[in-house]
Amino acid sequence: MDARIRDLRAADHLLHGLAAELALPEGVFGCTHLVRGERPRVALSLALPSESLLRTAQERLAAGGHDVAPGIPDAVGRAVLYPGVGALTGTLTIADVLSRSAIDRVTVLGGQGQPAPDALLVTGDHVRPGWQNDELVLTAMPAVGGTLVPFEVPDPTPCCADH
Repeated sequence: MDARIRDLRAADHLLHGLAAELALPEGVFGCTHLVRGERPRVALSLALPSESLLRTAQERLAAGGHDVAPGIPDAVGRAVLYPGVGALTGTLTIADVLSRSAIDRVTVLGGQGQPAPDALLVTGDHVRPGWQNDELVLTAMPAVGGTLVPFEVPDPTPCCADH
């Protein structure tokens, strides 16, 4: 779906709003996709469990002025809605992250291999894994006290914010 959005935060809010408005069941996948070219923007995709729900969603989205097309813009979307996302709050072990959600693995930016199952992830209640080779992968980075945090933060400081 092309909602003519240019930033990830607005796309996240739209996905959450659509999930509530369409009464989507827990466990659907809703992703953002960066579209480059003449008109850079963020496209959205939804993977729904039934054809009837898919048709209903397409009709309501089209009626709301969104450009809707079948398929996904690319294979590397960033997951906003996914099974278990609601359980990823506070500080969790990597084992908990993997067992409570659809995330297949966690990688550490600049690290070798995967973190230990008992390594702690401070979620900041904002966990946005991405699709890589048909796996949902969360990229984390080292933080204070030997913990990890998701690479993507909810309120990033814009580039050049100090001038």
